[in-house]
Amino acid sequence: MGKLLLLLGICCLCCHRMTSVNLSDYVGVNPSSGSCAACVVVVSLVEQLTQFHNSTISASMEKLCNYLPDELHLKMICQNVFHYFGASIIKLLLHEINADVVCYAIKLCKQDPKQGVCHIYRYTKERLHKDMKKAKWIVKDSKDLIKMEALPGICTLKAVKWLCQQIEESLKKHIPLEDFDQDDFSDIPTFRGYHWRGRDCNDGNNRIYPGRRPADWDKHMDSNCNGIWGTDPEDGVPYEKKFCEGSEPRGLILLGDSAGAHFHIPPEWLTATQISAKAFANLPLALSNELDWPQFSSYTGFQSSTIGGWTESLYLYLRKRNHCNHRDYQNIAANGGSSGNVNRTLKSLAREPLQDYPVVVVYEMIGNDVCNRDSDTVARMTTPEEMRKNIMFTLNYLNSHLPKHSHVILLGLADGRFLWNYLHHRYHPLGQLNKDITYAQFYAFMDCLQISPCKGWMSSNETLRNITSERAMQLSSVMKEVSETVAFANIKVHYVDYPQKQVKKKWLKMGGEYWQLIEPVDGFHPNQIALALGAEALWHEVQKKWPEVFGKKNPYNEKIEKIFGDQGGY
Repeated sequence: MGKLLLLLGICCLCCHRMTSVNLSDYVGVNPSSGSCAACVVVVSLVEQLTQFHNSTISASMEKLCNYLPDELHLKMICQNVFHYFGASIIKLLLHEINADVVCYAIKLCKQDPKQGVCHIYRYTKERLHKDMKKAKWIVKDSKDLIKMEALPGICTLKAVKWLCQQIEESLKKHIPLEDFDQDDFSDIPTFRGYHWRGRDCNDGNNRIYPGRRPADWDKHMDSNCNGIWGTDPEDGVPYEKKFCEGSEPRGLILLGDSAGAHFHIPPEWLTATQISAKAFANLPLALSNELDWPQFSSYTGFQSSTIGGWTESLYLYLRKRNHCNHRDYQNIAANGGSSGNVNRTLKSLAREPLQDYPVVVVYEMIGNDVCNRDSDTVARMTTPEEMRKNIMFTLNYLNSHLPKHSHVILLGLADGRFLWNYLHHRYHPLGQLNKDITYAQFYAFMDCLQISPCKGWMSSNETLRNITSERAMQLSSVMKEVSETVAFANIKVHYVDYPQKQVKKKWLKMGGEYWQLIEPVDGFHPNQIALALGAEALWHEVQKKWPEVFGKKNPYNEKIEKIFGDQGGY
């Protein structure tokens, strides 16, 4: 999952190579393919803005750039793009050349002789050949058309070099970029800060952080950042001892993929009738969080959603059950995460076996073990044998690094066949204005560019979709078998099916339709509503089967609220 990161963001705005950041590591795609997809998006938006506002193409380019924030130099980058390519784009669009062919003509899309021309719009074979030839002729003498190889990498530009380095650091280590006391917690929200793990209430002392057992019952300071500290003047007993001792405090940690991180591209960014400066106001925030929104996610969400739907999370349920758990969450998820590469993120887990409270770890890898972009996609899928090896590696690591009495919930894989079944005939946000791009076309375009997040499920081939789901079920069975047959000294392992059926049932009962639970831009990830309903279903399922996992309800919650209010918030 998370293979669409180039669709928007910095690369979408610059449409050419970035040199200091390894984009293959960042999004799992070929940078040139990502630039091609980004180019098609941008040129399509320019064309649609021209149509919708009845303006000139040049005015639409200016309008699009003016919509972007000055923050992170996004507006400047956009203007530089159109400085390089604007004149040629105008010529081509005036000749009624579609965006995908435009991008081949200006060499931001490269033709693979084996693959053919990747296009998102419908063409007959003859029409496509004719338009490609015509477009090439139109720009053959364009002096402003600079070859991609001659363009400077955006990360060599002084204005954005720092940003590129920040992104690279954050992606490599999966720990907060700004962490002065090096305890793996931060007091800034983005770049793996407190949107991802509880806010550090003292970033100058590495013995103060969320989730630790209180130092001297927090008589004089809040050592675990849960907002409870000091002593009761009536009896001299520390509040932490009075309200939290024996209440079985625990934290929530997610080991997950892009669904767990909550990958989301706002559809208004790609919808000509909705695009505006207000729509792009959250673009810098999104970029600095890798186009993920963990603060609204199923597992560690804590803020009210600003991207539709509402926020429910296992962390919020856990905090509601026991206010002593305030701020004790870690979202250690990564776009593209799978059982085979989770070792990259495991090391960023921050929990001391002796000094910290136990935790509930949710292992959520719901698709990438069967999802890839390879032409021989089945051969690249994780096998049951590999899955068992990977799971055992992770569980052994957790057993040796977590406090005693911790729990691990293994979540089964999703069944992605519903994606094609419910979306293929519907219009993608980029095709809403003219009703000319369906999800079937979008899936085929991404597959042709070899940047599809899941060739197996996002395919017109029913047999392939079924094979992908069969493998997903096999891998889920492996996790279930491990949970039932393998015991560990410090952790208890449980297995739960991905709550897809419960979410669908609840949403249909609420009057919704199944397709409304899917992210509209990528046509792949569960959206905000699905994640909120999923958190509710998962909480109740675990509570029903293993009530000890989330601990008992703290009878002092009301007193904590009365004395400490929101406990310092987030």
